[in-house]
Amino acid sequence: MMLAKLFVVMCVFWSGWVQAAEYAAVSVPMVPIKVGKHSYYVQGMAGAASSENQGYMSNAGFVVTKDSVLVFDTLGTPSLAAELVKQIRKITPLPIKRVIISHFHADHYYGLQVFKELGAESWAHKNGQGAVDSDAAAERLAQRRETLFPWVDENTRLLPADKWLDGDTDFEMGGLHFQLRFVGPAHSAEDMAMLVKEDGVLYTGDLVFRGRVPFVGDADSKAWLADLQKLVALKPRVMVAGHGAASVKPQADLKFTRDYLTFLRKTMGQAVADLVPFDEAYAHTDWSKYAKLPAFEQANRPNAYNTYLLMEKESLAQ
Repeated sequence: MMLAKLFVVMCVFWSGWVQAAEYAAVSVPMVPIKVGKHSYYVQGMAGAASSENQGYMSNAGFVVTKDSVLVFDTLGTPSLAAELVKQIRKITPLPIKRVIISHFHADHYYGLQVFKELGAESWAHKNGQGAVDSDAAAERLAQRRETLFPWVDENTRLLPADKWLDGDTDFEMGGLHFQLRFVGPAHSAEDMAMLVKEDGVLYTGDLVFRGRVPFVGDADSKAWLADLQKLVALKPRVMVAGHGAASVKPQADLKFTRDYLTFLRKTMGQAVADLVPFDEAYAHTDWSKYAKLPAFEQANRPNAYNTYLLMEKESLAQ
């Protein structure tokens, strides 16, 4: 009997060791933060993805139901996802059943393969179909393999969702009720937010940024501003943004993202109306309110340029 028990223990140890050995270990601290009776999140570091933060610059959440675990976003590398699994295991042994992908940007879904290996089913909005097969995705993966090696390497796979959602979806899982809301196109074409109804906890993905300059990219900022009202209507008690600390004043903290987008549109829109070239417009804009925030150097100029192009497009459509 003792030998049998020892054999089982050794098998569990060996299995865990093999799984851990599949991915390069991370040394960045990851600590689950409880924001509701069932709801947790881990908070990435400030700034853009780099070797210093090992790609850990976004948030992910998880919800422990009575019989299983749901994960919201999977972080920016398989290594980080493997560490997230370890942290979840410190809280519960329940199986990880479902993964919600808020959108297909590298820092939010590169860890999906780890959860697929555990048997979890992934859901995302149908507008994300084809995202992992695009030229942009291939270019981003190549860039990440350079800047985030060994945490992103030749074994990192970009996976699509198992289930594509048409839009808003409500479901029950393990005695809890979840409200998925399609809030896009905004930051991306496929943005999804999730409310854990019993906890009043809202996971927003990158519809909301806290404590750093948002990444706007080629987003439709006009639609993004309008869609933020959908998050307000959910009346969450706690809001977990895609970046930065959770908010216990959700409506007030939506203001930062809203104000930044509004400022970009106002300044770049005026430059377009006055026929001022982008470089000149950018140089003469007062960015002091945002210049000291993390990710300003990496994100602000591209944000402004893409907004300038968007405002040109909008002006031609009038």
